[in-house]
Amino acid sequence: MAKDEKRVVIDPKIMGGKPVIRGTRIPVYFILELLSNGWTVEAILGEYPHLTREDVLAAIKYAAKVLREEVVVEA
Repeated sequence: MAKDEKRVVIDPKIMGGKPVIRGTRIPVYFILELLSNGWTVEAILGEYPHLTREDVLAAIKYAAKVLREEVVVEA
């Protein structure tokens, strides 16, 4: 397992099984929403100091992996 993949965990007992950053209750989707709303990595780290730059990058990589593996069915 790659180092980045160890940062994102899925546990049914945490946030209903949504992917989160290990050791937090911060879901991957939340980090992506912040970024899509114009937050910089530095702003996220300032607001959530227990996160690291690597955590934010791992969230992005996780989302890219999920989308890459997604099966698209044309109607």
